[in-house]
Amino acid sequence: MRLTTLRTGDGPRVGLLDGDVIRLLDAGPTLLDVIRGGDEALADVARRVRSGDAVPVPDAPFGPLLEPPSVRDFLTYEAHLAELAGSVPDEWYEKPLFYFSNPASITGPYDEVRIPPLATQLDYELEVGVVVGRAGSDLTPAQAANSILGYTIFNDWSARDLQVHEFKFPMGPSKSKDAAITLGPWLVTADELADHVQDGRLALRTEVSLNGVRTGGDVTSNMAWSFAELVAYASRGTVVRPGDVMGSGTCGTGCLAEIKRSNPDTAPGWLAPGDVVRIEVEQLGYIENRLVPGPEPVEIPSGRRRIRPEA
Repeated sequence: MRLTTLRTGDGPRVGLLDGDVIRLLDAGPTLLDVIRGGDEALADVARRVRSGDAVPVPDAPFGPLLEPPSVRDFLTYEAHLAELAGSVPDEWYEKPLFYFSNPASITGPYDEVRIPPLATQLDYELEVGVVVGRAGSDLTPAQAANSILGYTIFNDWSARDLQVHEFKFPMGPSKSKDAAITLGPWLVTADELADHVQDGRLALRTEVSLNGVRTGGDVTSNMAWSFAELVAYASRGTVVRPGDVMGSGTCGTGCLAEIKRSNPDTAPGWLAPGDVVRIEVEQLGYIENRLVPGPEPVEIPSGRRRIRPEA
């Protein structure tokens, strides 16, 4: 199944790809509701949309895919880390790293994306996201594989200048990763991709272009951990829930920051209003977003200093 969410006059409606059209579920249930309903709800969607409204794919008003309970973004590609950090420390291979991102920042697959306030070095990040279908805790990788509902494209927009400031402190990213995450256009169920699994790893070709010029790409099988292993690790000591989204992390050559390090003389500039970023992933489709100016920053005063620097 290839599921999506469309904007309609009745509010967001779940859609199911059927050839060249998207068949719509009646207004009311969201894609998250369907995911929470499990296999029975998914089967019910397939039955109920057969006679439902149909929208040709080129005319479909795609909206944000879903409102996930949580968003985790991992760092799983050696090539990405090696280029940005200069090397890959042995400790990195011990366990997959992730940070929590903002579920409220999900944008539609073809929406305009606003440049965050104060950001002057906005970047795209080419990723694939996995969507959890069943709740679980302390899962083994085999159990986690059975809890995966499907996959979608994931663009983790990043303000690199804000990130540099935030990474001076042991807190992880905040406003540098807070403004937008693009998902979609489809949530492709795992059974649709069974022929693209190699040695236990999903192997999909990925590509990103900026203003019509290809800038990077990779294959998801180059991840150091499988998606099932990421879900299992995320469940350690806690619970993963239906609808939770987990990003693979940026692939090799999947962002401007890498290109600027490897080819500084020919690298594109940081993203600016009018730029168009297109990400394509085999079997998952494509997303395409145009950058537009963001809001003026709300002024926040500097923190009150109680400890005076030594003379």
